[in-house]
Amino acid sequence: MPIIGIINQKGGVGKTTTAINLAAGLAQQRRVLMVDLDPQANASSGLGIIDPEKTIYDVLTGDVAARQAIVKSDLENLYVLPASRDLAAAALELDASEESLNMLKKALMAVRPLFDFIILDAPPSLGALTINTLIASDSLVIPLQTEYYALEGLASLVDTIKRIRSSYNPGLDILGILLTMFDSRTKLSQEVEDNVRKHFGKKVFWTVVPRNIRLAEAPSYGKTIFDYAPSSQGAATYRRLAEEVMQRVNQDD
Repeated sequence: MPIIGIINQKGGVGKTTTAINLAAGLAQQRRVLMVDLDPQANASSGLGIIDPEKTIYDVLTGDVAARQAIVKSDLENLYVLPASRDLAAAALELDASEESLNMLKKALMAVRPLFDFIILDAPPSLGALTINTLIASDSLVIPLQTEYYALEGLASLVDTIKRIRSSYNPGLDILGILLTMFDSRTKLSQEVEDNVRKHFGKKVFWTVVPRNIRLAEAPSYGKTIFDYAPSSQGAATYRRLAEEVMQRVNQDD
């Protein structure tokens, strides 16, 4: 019953796209909960959940239990603990105390046995909500855009992961680095891939997410790529990623 955090403090790298479609891909074979921890609530709206009655904000503030805020998505086996813009307040209200930093981990304990996978979509920052994500997660998927500054900021994230591992979550591991927005027509994308694989080796997923217009369009319709364009290259890619994630999790076990 692994908890996987999708994390990168840099925005625009395909983090939420990965959270939505990885969760949906896993849900084709497993029971999955996706937790939206981004105040923009894009993962929630990308799964067709708008203005939910209860959200992760209510859970983190202790107003409701996680089980009470979970919403069934339109996809079989995929459930969502949604976000709203109120979550921005939680990021300010959470302090650096050990109790605050463990809020998410404690909240998920009761629902963890109900799911085969829990996917956490962290905000694009290294604030309190992301720290909560790192402490609650068993492992991490780090989307990395294949652009010139791809590795910029990754060293900072890796250092943060090491500190969290040392102080709060000794079992935290990087399940894989996911190359996104890959354009096979450009030399730059190929050079970035070579560079990342040289530095991180087996930590880099073999699956690479291409630039794909269908992937960009799907969230605006409140759909995953599997519902919006099931025969697209993007759908095939996230099916492969879900399989690769399951293989890596089983190897770790």
